[in-house]
Amino acid sequence: MTAADSTLPELDAEELVRWRAGGGRLVDLLTAAQRLGPVAGFRIGGRQVVLVTGPEEVQHVLARRPDTHVKHGHRAKVLLGDGLLCAAGEPWRRQRKVLQPQFTVRGIRAHEPQLRAAVAAFAERWRTAADRGEVREIDADLRFFSLDVIWRSLTAQALDEPTYRRLVAAGDSLAAIPAFAPATGETTADFGRAVADADTAARHAIALARQAEQPTLIAVLLRAARELPDYDESLVRDELLTLMVAGYETTATTLGWLFLLLDAHPEQRARALAAGPAGSAERAAAIRALIDETLRLYPVAWLMPRHAAEDDTVGGVPVPAGATVLLCPYLTHRDPALWPDPETFRPQRFLAGERRPAPGTYFPFGLGPRACIGAQFAVREMTLLLEEVLPAFRPEIRERPEETGYRLTVHPDGPVRAVLHR
Repeated sequence: MTAADSTLPELDAEELVRWRAGGGRLVDLLTAAQRLGPVAGFRIGGRQVVLVTGPEEVQHVLARRPDTHVKHGHRAKVLLGDGLLCAAGEPWRRQRKVLQPQFTVRGIRAHEPQLRAAVAAFAERWRTAADRGEVREIDADLRFFSLDVIWRSLTAQALDEPTYRRLVAAGDSLAAIPAFAPATGETTADFGRAVADADTAARHAIALARQAEQPTLIAVLLRAARELPDYDESLVRDELLTLMVAGYETTATTLGWLFLLLDAHPEQRARALAAGPAGSAERAAAIRALIDETLRLYPVAWLMPRHAAEDDTVGGVPVPAGATVLLCPYLTHRDPALWPDPETFRPQRFLAGERRPAPGTYFPFGLGPRACIGAQFAVREMTLLLEEVLPAFRPEIRERPEETGYRLTVHPDGPVRAVLHR
């Protein structure tokens, strides 16, 4: 494809079609992207699609021209309504302004006691399991932890089992949405039960927050509903569900991948713990590097769709208005031209003294104004948990999924069972 092309050609996208039909063989998608280059146009299901993987082009779409390449008809809207993840334009700007202060360093510090309480509860469960020699589904444990953190921040109360089951059921429905839905027009299963479960959880959260004496995220949303025009309690519900259902998956899935990687590379766990004593900046940096490298290999939001609101040129390639633009951190993060030995788990590449990733080569939380608002919150809760459990436990994986699922998220396609050693 050249800049002289006036339209997207009907390229042979056999690899992409086979990948989608086969349930997610990334080798096919990776092969196609490497052959077609940093910007590639083709058709899927009769729709014009542009796959963007080059760092300069990624910055152009996400950071420099966010009003040209916009979110449009988000896949999760059927469940999450008009929450921040699905909102666009002026409503999105207004909603982000309400929530943004809660996810700054200062805002997260206000919720630190709730994060630490969730970490302590998780560690106690693992201590009990280790003493009993139980085989744990650690992916389920991590889901509970992530939801417990969010629930405590929202309500100032510990997560209860019935609410956990409702939220996981809603999250499972969300995770089942096909990765290419924006490009193919594919429909998903009926969300009626998931919406009912989510609504029940939201009502319960609001009732608890109204009784809380500590500051909560829900109190911020309810105050906005009282004071701001067009910010009503239905929007409070949508924001709540966005925080709960969409928010927990990033943390739980990333931690699940990390424990699988540490089981395969035990020397990396030892190296992180040897970086410095507990509570030191050196150990915190080494643990953060474990998280960053896991997100490089397995960015949870592995495919970021955008809608071309007007004609544009990306990397010298004309992109017509109406085309679907797909950004794929998974492919950019594994490009050997950008990352030496890209398939190897090497957290040291994120430590001081290493060359920092160039702009546009690393974006697990997105880039530009629509970057994930909860990125710092997610990293903070993962860091606190790992600082507690890495020195205390060594999970021995007894059962790991043989496949990787590539749908709305990239995740281990099955349970992860382990014995916990003290």
